[in-house]
Amino acid sequence: MASTPAETSARMRDISPALAFDAQRLGEYLRAHIEPLQLPLRVSQFEGGQSNPTYLLEDARGQRWVLRRKPPGKLLPSAHAVDREYRVMSALAGSDVPVPRMRVLCTDESVIGTAFYVMDWVAGRIFWDPRLPGLSPGERGALFDEMNRVIAALHRVDPQAVGLGDYGKPGQYVARQIARWSQQYRASQTEPMPAMENLMQWLPEHVPQGDEVAVVHGDFRMDNLIFHPSEPRVLAVLDWELSTLGHPLADFAYHCMAWRLGPGQFRGMSGEDLGALGIPTESQYVAAYCRRTDRDPVPREQWEFFLAFNMFRLSAILQGVLARALQGNAASAEALDAGARARPLAEAAWAQVQRIGAA
Repeated sequence: MASTPAETSARMRDISPALAFDAQRLGEYLRAHIEPLQLPLRVSQFEGGQSNPTYLLEDARGQRWVLRRKPPGKLLPSAHAVDREYRVMSALAGSDVPVPRMRVLCTDESVIGTAFYVMDWVAGRIFWDPRLPGLSPGERGALFDEMNRVIAALHRVDPQAVGLGDYGKPGQYVARQIARWSQQYRASQTEPMPAMENLMQWLPEHVPQGDEVAVVHGDFRMDNLIFHPSEPRVLAVLDWELSTLGHPLADFAYHCMAWRLGPGQFRGMSGEDLGALGIPTESQYVAAYCRRTDRDPVPREQWEFFLAFNMFRLSAILQGVLARALQGNAASAEALDAGARARPLAEAAWAQVQRIGAA
């Protein structure tokens, strides 16, 4: 997927040899599970995506679906959980959180080589640049307000009521995440990174008091949302691989890193004239979320910690992308470029920690 000045649409690429599979075998399997799919099945791969390879399926009648699979090769423990993506989106169907319709989950690796699921194709706009070039200030503001509404709606979902009460461990999410991503970073480390060493020592000792439990997305970014073709309305939230039960403020702070990072760091907008663009400031956006979730204003020190934690977490994720790229089984041709951002992000996280200490 690649951006135009105003919006993006899906861009396809040739399926890389490492990620190819038998389309006829897949079609025969799906014909028994999706009505009225008609063979032959044409398969193409989406550009982009750093974790689970994603494919567009089109049958003889022009009907479309999307397939997401685990990548082949040696994988980090607990990573690439396509079964969890399928479960959470199935559970959220009919809620105020828009998700695609799930069709089938296949854990039989003999079909295409790894586990996968198929969901309905959702046509709409995907924006990769949060500055939203080409749109008017009013359009930008409306899209940001809609994003805010959707993540607030997610955090208001009752996990028990939608069958997700056992979707994760209830409590100590941040401490467990620090431990998990420290372990994942160690497993995918390719070179020394002093900032990560500092963060792995500092973060566990400074986790804020108090805990909350909600369904969290884990990767709630603008480019993981499909917007209506012409309206400021989210039609689907995608890429639920990192979802679990966790602290809603930690999840929201990850979403808000765009205000702290520059465009070259990771799809951020730090340093931009947000007022001229029609984009709310970070404080305005956080206040809107608090209103929608009936939450008191977030204490500054807690908020700043969550931002540092998420920069560390994203750096560890990108380090995994880099390791897979070097092994040759990453989901995107852009994986090396994305993975190279791990070090600058870790350094930004450590700078954030130093600002907290100075304050």
